[in-house]
Amino acid sequence: MAFQSHYFGFWFFVIFVLFGSCSAQLSSSYYYAKTCPGALSTIRAAGCDASVLLDDDDTANFTGEKSAGPNANSIRGFEVIDSIKTQLETICPGVVSCADILAVTARDSVAALGGPTWTVQLGRRDSTTASFSNANTDLASPLMNLDELIAIFSNKGFTAKEMVALSGSHTTGQARCLLFRNRIYNETNIDSTFAKSIQSNCPSSGGGDNLSPLDATSPVIFDNAYFKNLVNNKGLLHSDQQLFNGGSADDQVKEYSNNPITFNADFADAMVKMGNISPLTGTSGQIRTNCRKVN
Repeated sequence: MAFQSHYFGFWFFVIFVLFGSCSAQLSSSYYYAKTCPGALSTIRAAGCDASVLLDDDDTANFTGEKSAGPNANSIRGFEVIDSIKTQLETICPGVVSCADILAVTARDSVAALGGPTWTVQLGRRDSTTASFSNANTDLASPLMNLDELIAIFSNKGFTAKEMVALSGSHTTGQARCLLFRNRIYNETNIDSTFAKSIQSNCPSSGGGDNLSPLDATSPVIFDNAYFKNLVNNKGLLHSDQQLFNGGSADDQVKEYSNNPITFNADFADAMVKMGNISPLTGTSGQIRTNCRKVN
């Protein structure tokens, strides 16, 4: 995640990691007012339980979520979180969790790219474990059809409408050739000129790690161009175009393509809901000193 490639590319996958099982109520945005008053400004300058941040540890026979199929070579920008955490540990050691850092950076990165903002409840604590298996089975796949997308979001308590709104995070970020090669060479519900333009950076064989923007129209701006692209059959991923392919989500995609205010409002509401899904609070979990490993 420069800011866009590191920061936001990482954040988009954090959306799904925030689905992870985490327990209890969060507090207001003034949670750190007394214990670490510079917390939010420090995060701004520089999974709800931050399980995605844990590195593999061969000595402890621990395999984290970074190398899981949906995450491998996709989520990035961990060094940004490391930098923020280092600064926070200097001014208020042992106070601000990695999970709260993720939640705040998600909000701030969207706003910095021109998108909406929302109130982030605070007080999350960090997990002491991660699940490679769950990351492989619980995260939405770029190969999924609409009914599968609706089901996997529904399993976490989200409506189909909220799923479509959250998918709008693909207005920025990038994807690997490996994940969309079949779409640009074999699928028929794709604009031919668009497909050819992507093929130049994603050959029919090889180059699996080559990156292309999820939204070629305005890749570093958080706007509603993603939905406009879908209406014109210019979705990069198979799962993207499934949102506008003669199914139940078509009308909502059209609405968002014509009304960015509605999209921004729905996206912000869905992000608030996501950030409040059973976080670890109280004495559960821990406040990691280093986001990459348990204390």
